[in-house]
Amino acid sequence: MWAVSTVTMLALAGLLPDFQLQSADGDSATRIAVTAGCGAGAFGLLSAVVWPLLVRLLLLVPAFVLGLLVFFLNGSLLLLALRLNPSGRGVVAPETAVIVAAVMSAVASATGAALAVRDDEAYRRRLHRLATRSRRAQPPCPTAPGLVCVQLDGVGHDVLADAVRKGLMPTVGRWLTGGDGIPPAADGSRPTHRLTPWRTDWSSQTGASQLGILHGSTFDVPAFRWYEKDRGEVMVCNRPTSAAELQRRAVLHTEDGGLLGVDGASRGNLFSGGAGEQALVLSIATRRRGRENRSRAGYFAYFSDPANAVRTALSFVAEVAREIGQSTRARLRRQRPRVGRGGLYPFVRAFATVVERDVVVAAVMGDMLAGRTCVYADLVAYDEVAHHSGPHSRDAEKVLQRLDRSLALLERVAEHAPRPYRIVVLSDHGQSPGETFRSRYGLTLGDLVRAGCGLPVPRRAERTRSGAEARTAVRAALRRPVEEENERRRPARRREPIVLASGNLGLISFPDVPHRMTKEEIDARHPALLTTLANHPGIGFLLVRSEEHDGVVLGAYGAEIPLARLDDEPGPLARFGPGAADAVRRTHSFPHTADIMVNSAYDPADGEVLAFEEQIGSHGGLGGAQSQPFLLSPRDLSAPVAAGERLTGAEQIHHVLRRWLNELNGPQVPLPTTATTATEAEKENAEREAEAERAA
Repeated sequence: MWAVSTVTMLALAGLLPDFQLQSADGDSATRIAVTAGCGAGAFGLLSAVVWPLLVRLLLLVPAFVLGLLVFFLNGSLLLLALRLNPSGRGVVAPETAVIVAAVMSAVASATGAALAVRDDEAYRRRLHRLATRSRRAQPPCPTAPGLVCVQLDGVGHDVLADAVRKGLMPTVGRWLTGGDGIPPAADGSRPTHRLTPWRTDWSSQTGASQLGILHGSTFDVPAFRWYEKDRGEVMVCNRPTSAAELQRRAVLHTEDGGLLGVDGASRGNLFSGGAGEQALVLSIATRRRGRENRSRAGYFAYFSDPANAVRTALSFVAEVAREIGQSTRARLRRQRPRVGRGGLYPFVRAFATVVERDVVVAAVMGDMLAGRTCVYADLVAYDEVAHHSGPHSRDAEKVLQRLDRSLALLERVAEHAPRPYRIVVLSDHGQSPGETFRSRYGLTLGDLVRAGCGLPVPRRAERTRSGAEARTAVRAALRRPVEEENERRRPARRREPIVLASGNLGLISFPDVPHRMTKEEIDARHPALLTTLANHPGIGFLLVRSEEHDGVVLGAYGAEIPLARLDDEPGPLARFGPGAADAVRRTHSFPHTADIMVNSAYDPADGEVLAFEEQIGSHGGLGGAQSQPFLLSPRDLSAPVAAGERLTGAEQIHHVLRRWLNELNGPQVPLPTTATTATEAEKENAEREAEAERAA
């Protein structure tokens, strides 16, 4: 590697005018070669020793900022290496140093891989160093198969099947060839995996699904974000303090530490699953770094290799450029539907599709080579792109191709692992296409609610047909046929409602009322609100509590169906398919269900919904592909469900994965050090953080 780096440095000195390895008077070929050898050796040593220290110091820097700093840091190491060169020669311009360092790091990485690939043990050691983790007591690795679960965030069952049929995912296609509707292979190979659809709860989003999969409970998670009256807080599933609180509640509810409690690893997830090894886990992100908190360790493990850092940084820049080009093309072609993709979004997309993917895949590789029993990892790339480009767009299809290559890499690494592995691929939800509620009607759900309550709304919302109809309904309900002068300026007498959106699911809460309001109370307070919402063409149905019927579903034209009669008289829920009634009834039983739950309209003909957020691919409520994720499992594991039955809810997925772990390794009893103790620490930390946040 030193020799190849020396030759690379000599070649770059010959090609780049601002990079010199000789004095102004000229030197012999031997002296130039010695200068290059010393420079390459010094750069290699600095990369091995100083680079990891720099990365550790920069762990608090946001990951996408670290990616942009990679080139500067690497170039700085080269400048330092030339200054330390004992020959006293070697001059390079700072901007050229960045290029030279990047090329040399890439060549060194390729050389190391080529030299090690002939030796399985060397190859295994090299891949293991990507994660730089070791088992605490170095126990003998079990011979029983381990389980690797890879979550392709947001990929629906139909999207996956369609991608395989189009040849976009050859690895998954090879696993399914000849089965599950996939054409047979020319060589007559048999399928190794089975593809099973499953149905989410009403809250079809990562927070609920992943909590159910890892911790066995989706109880009291009504949406991605909701308001809790007893705490006076808005819970958001991807907020670290909220994730920690949700995990604590799930552990108390199930009295179980989680799926990964025995020799498990959690990578890139919202929740830990009780794992002893954690990296990029949101529920521990706000706590002090320590032995039980390695949320940022994944970044250090990956970026401590400068070749990884350079490769990922180059891919990051390329992805930013790709997103800018794709969004510009969509704008010039005036594609519909379309949402804004400017600001920081290109960097957010590049982080999700490049940095997060590379770090998580490297961490899983290290876990497999360390022989861990169960690994659960989340790859969020598709979900992020599909939100803004659409679930069936070319942009999203390109992401699926790259995710398939990641699965192929994990499959190859499994051949070098010290124990056999069964690779399970699954998703937490799908995505439903459609334009946004605001794009179609010119106002947001919050605007419509304010209009229905008789509160002031922005002028743009007043001018829309929906806003005008809402104001007319309010005046009629209050028996004021003529709009009073200064009516729009009249201050609200009570605290305004809190309106939150989770995809095409809306939640309306009245914070000044300590309990969940009933339909009768809402009608007495805002006589036109429920009628305005239920009759709006962009809204499919409402769920409210009722003094007479416990709970009712409201729809257009005065439809009012008690929850107990939904099976016989689905009413507004009919077009949402089987299982909708059960999902609505379950959400109604949650303690923190909002005063009014609003699900957008759904068109079964084209599968489109109307997102209350600015997303053209959305999930979070009922309607279409968002409620139909998949489970791709090896055929040498037992079938997820019996023939003719259907997988329903993330909690059932949790039980299926536990059953497979028991089949492979015997009954899994969570260890106190990784489940009970960690859980108590998480509980105490979450309580302290919540107190601090409330005080702030």
